[in-house]
Amino acid sequence: MAIKTEPITINMGPQHPSTHGVFRLRVTFDGEVVVDVEPVFGYLHRGTEKLAEERTYVQIVTLTDRLDYTASMSNNLAYVRSVEKLGGIEVPERAQYLRVICAELQRIASHFVSIGFMLQELGAFGTPLMYCFRERERILDLFEMLCGARITLSYMRPGGLIQDAPEDFWPALGILMESMPEYIDDLEGLVTSNEIVLARTRDVGIISPELAVNGSVTGPMLRASGVQWDLRKANPYEVYDRLEFDVPIGYQGDTYDRYLVRVQEMRESVRIIEQCIKQIPGGAIQSEAPFFVRPPVGDVYDAIEAPKGELGFYLVSDGGISPYRCKIRAPSFINLTVLRDMLVGWKLADLVVIFGSTDVVLGEVDR
Repeated sequence: MAIKTEPITINMGPQHPSTHGVFRLRVTFDGEVVVDVEPVFGYLHRGTEKLAEERTYVQIVTLTDRLDYTASMSNNLAYVRSVEKLGGIEVPERAQYLRVICAELQRIASHFVSIGFMLQELGAFGTPLMYCFRERERILDLFEMLCGARITLSYMRPGGLIQDAPEDFWPALGILMESMPEYIDDLEGLVTSNEIVLARTRDVGIISPELAVNGSVTGPMLRASGVQWDLRKANPYEVYDRLEFDVPIGYQGDTYDRYLVRVQEMRESVRIIEQCIKQIPGGAIQSEAPFFVRPPVGDVYDAIEAPKGELGFYLVSDGGISPYRCKIRAPSFINLTVLRDMLVGWKLADLVVIFGSTDVVLGEVDR
């Protein structure tokens, strides 16, 4: 028989390792059961959107790297596409293919981080996380070939890319794509049918389709709830309309489905990259856009399907070399709107795993 106890409120974070950075959860417990949750952030506030108003359109690219720092390529892509839409800038076909390759490599790397840390929060200290980081490092090696950086990349520019891929990039990419499906098989062999993982994640932290849609949740969290919405299909950009791939969905909307959808998305990313390697044409990788971009007066919103969901930039131009206003629709921030609904009723140990399955990065939450 359950014994009701006096509620107690405790802080998790902002230094707690399971709060994914400087994030605080003010949690009220009845025993070990969560009865209320209040997310608190503001410890990392960078003023990114305000900083953007004081920089040129090209300089802002470096700010986007530091939003979701596990998916810098995706941030670059979302931002430069908004500038191109605002300024009517064309992008060469070769650059579009390279952008898609980079975005899908970044999706795989980001999902490795998500899965590795979720397993860490299940209590599997170190080893599974290092397995995920091992293959992620091979992707970062490819990014280093492209631009000389591994994390904060700044590879994309309005109108294209800073430089073409070197000759040795393509054999290295081919080798990685050849071995990646086997590695994903190994990861699934360790995790997908693991009885501890199943016991701790199945039917835990459920998000119903209605709650996900009403909370504006996007990305793997939305698709895990059975809603098949992916901007690469719904509103194709770059060359995604030329590529064949499936959009994986879950059925329960629980922590396990969120893991499984990310694994399946990595497989689809491999399919996309392999098609891009075969289809990519020669030619320029940068249009004749001026260094000091001066879009006409107006505003624009453009979004992509980033690893964590819909990442969009709203830009307002007054005709100058800097945006008059910049507003970011960050998926990590929006996806937290359902966090309380996911946590109430579960126990302290479940709280850590459920929160880990949301895959948030505080750089874009507290931007």
